[in-house]
Amino acid sequence: MNYHPVHTNSDYASQQQHGRILVVGTLVFSLVAGITVPDISGKAIANLDYEKIEHLAPSFVGDTIYARTEILETRASKSKPDRGIVYVETTGYNQDGIDVIRFRRHVLVKRKPEEA
Repeated sequence: MNYHPVHTNSDYASQQQHGRILVVGTLVFSLVAGITVPDISGKAIANLDYEKIEHLAPSFVGDTIYARTEILETRASKSKPDRGIVYVETTGYNQDGIDVIRFRRHVLVKRKPEEA
């Protein structure tokens, strides 16, 4: 939780740059990562890492957040032949189409058995 008044105090936030309460960036990150579970990591073995998290624009109470993910790379696991690693970049954006967050991650997934 971030207790800075720009996230918790309407009066204070109204006198700042954006004029209203800002949603904490880590909450936006968690929300966008969660939105992608059905498409990206729902059947994954593990999310291996998150990297290059960029907060691109503010999010506000009442915004609707969406996500899109691009697969950047796939490769076989070096230690387990039945697994692979998918490298993705996810961008979260609001109802106005404004990108608000972007991050990358490696996801460990099961691989189909190779055909003989």
